[in-house]
This record gives sequence, C-alpha cells and structure tokens, in this order.
Amino acid sequence: MYAIIETGGKQVKVTEGQEIYVEKVSADAEETMTFDKVLFVGGDDVKVGSPYVEGATVTAKVAKQGLQKKITVFKYKPKKNYSRKQGHRQPYTKLVVEKINL
Repeated sequence: MYAIIETGGKQVKVTEGQEIYVEKVSADAEETMTFDKVLFVGGDDVKVGSPYVEGATVTAKVAKQGLQKKITVFKYKPKKNYSRKQGHRQPYTKLVVEKINL
C-alpha cells in the first residue's frame, strides 16, 4: 500500500517503512507526526481524494533535522564590474513513515 501526501507545498509518494526528506517542519527528533493531507491511497482498493481523502492519515516519526549540502549562488554581469557570491544551505527534516491509516 502507498499514499501520496502533501507537505511543504510538495507532493510525496510514501510507503510504510520508507525514509523521506521533506521541507523543514517544526518538530523535535523522535517525535511522531500525523499528516492528514492525503491526496491518494493506492494498493488493493484505490481511493482518490477531492482534494483530500476523508479519514485517511499518514503517521511518521521524525528521524532528524538537518541542512542539505551547500550550494553557491553566483551573479555576474559582463563589462559592468558586477559580481555577487552567496551560499545557501536548505534545511530539511528526515521522516520514517510508520503507518498509513484509512
């Protein structure tokens, strides 16, 4: 069984026991979260939401909070003596999906 959930403005396909990386959510490590914005549940019986499946939730445990690898943002305009260098590390949350509830 799998489900498609919405979190952080993105849609993620999840199965039980899967580790996923999502946009940062405000929760501590080892805390349990429940996602109620379930768009689709697949498997033996398929349920499609309009926009969300009623009564369906996904329970996940927060494994850790972290920062992704640094990226370099470099702006440059030729012949104008303009250049700017900036770094960025995007925060993320690592989740372990425990159960898909219908």
